[in-house]
Amino acid sequence: MAHEIAPDDVVRTHAEAAAQERPPLLVLEPLLAFLDREGLGAGEPEITAIGDGRSNATFLLHRGGARFVLRRPPRPPIPPSANDMLREARVQRALAGRVRVAEILAVCESPEVIGAPFYVMEEMRGEVVTTAMPAGLDTPEQRRRTGEQLVDALVELHAVDWRAAGLEGFGKPEGYLERQLRRFLGLWEHNKTREIPAVESVGTWLRDHLPQSPPSTIVHGDYRLGNVMLAAAPPAEVVAIFDWEMSTIGDPLADLGYLCLTYASRDDGDDQPFQLSKVTLDEGWPLRDELIARYEERSGRSMTDIRWYQTLALWKAIVFMEGNFKRASSGMSDDPYLKSFGDTIVEMAERAEGLTRDA
Repeated sequence: MAHEIAPDDVVRTHAEAAAQERPPLLVLEPLLAFLDREGLGAGEPEITAIGDGRSNATFLLHRGGARFVLRRPPRPPIPPSANDMLREARVQRALAGRVRVAEILAVCESPEVIGAPFYVMEEMRGEVVTTAMPAGLDTPEQRRRTGEQLVDALVELHAVDWRAAGLEGFGKPEGYLERQLRRFLGLWEHNKTREIPAVESVGTWLRDHLPQSPPSTIVHGDYRLGNVMLAAAPPAEVVAIFDWEMSTIGDPLADLGYLCLTYASRDDGDDQPFQLSKVTLDEGWPLRDELIARYEERSGRSMTDIRWYQTLALWKAIVFMEGNFKRASSGMSDDPYLKSFGDTIVEMAERAEGLTRDA
């Protein structure tokens, strides 16, 4: 999925960048020098913006016969500890050969090159599903298999021995849920553009009803249909998991709770507070309860408190969306979709508060 590159997104030199009102996303001359040092293509690149562009910026570069993907944070202001490209690159390198991830080709830790740390990964071929299934997978049988693949890829991730993968110190295995609550309350203070009492009250409810976590695993942090790539032709298969910026060591059920929150199920009626895509309402897709049952069977873990984990996921989504709304309101994003978040965030906070009352 490509989107338009704004005139000030890509400049040739840092001098040009300094003359702009907004910082650019790519500075070509130092970037090309970096790519030359890493042996990634040659000459002038063709650049296409890919993904939805609403958080991190992702570009496909076609350079001298080589094709690869560059990923960097959005324009500032960036919340503390968010949009960490070095963290994304580290976990994907650790998971290579263990989980369905793209190969990391190069990492630039210095913000001096393009204005922020970034990494380069292989281009994966396939389809990211948002509003429609690829034609070859648009049958009840392949829809069901896609839903099962979505669960199976998550089970694979949660089965990885994170210490053996070299991720000691990547996250603290104990106290994950408590840290999530503290972190997102802090992010809310950083992101908020107005007072929304429901956000505070949901945070308090989550703290007061904290469940007992199972043993810690690698956690993706944003695991949903829109963050995986499918092979375009049957049989349905998840070929890659993307968007690892929220990954850490923690409670695996947080991933399952978020997947359940973002997954529209045919038996929801009107009670779906965060419907990112309606594609899973079509015949053949597993119902949400079937996803949970498959995860429990394949992983050996029981989903202890789906309502709590879904409320956590919705609350975190609200905090992130307020950050995007703040960026759009301050002119740091051109996306009109982000500017429309204002009322939606308030409605979502009220739905989250409703979940706490139903629990």
